Amino acid sequence: MITTIIAIGNSRGIRIPKPVLTESGLGEQVELQVKRGEIRIVSAPVKNTSTASTLLSEKTLATDWNRPEEDEAWASLQ
Repeated sequence: MITTIIAIGNSRGIRIPKPVLTESGLGEQVELQVKRGEIRIVSAPVKNTSTASTLLSEKTLATDWNRPEEDEAWASLQ
């Protein structure tokens, strides 16, 4: 597809037709990769927001949550 670079304020840009954008599958954030003679638009890398404390194994949870003293405490409340 051939398009024209247009003025957008003090910058320059292109309009991406909706069907092309839909077909590309790009999300809200993109990354621009620049090489001589080309500009490539790719999906922005997803940042990993999880921390080690949120990634607990089932074995760790079983050890932490299955304590007899807690069962006794809950039994007295029922």
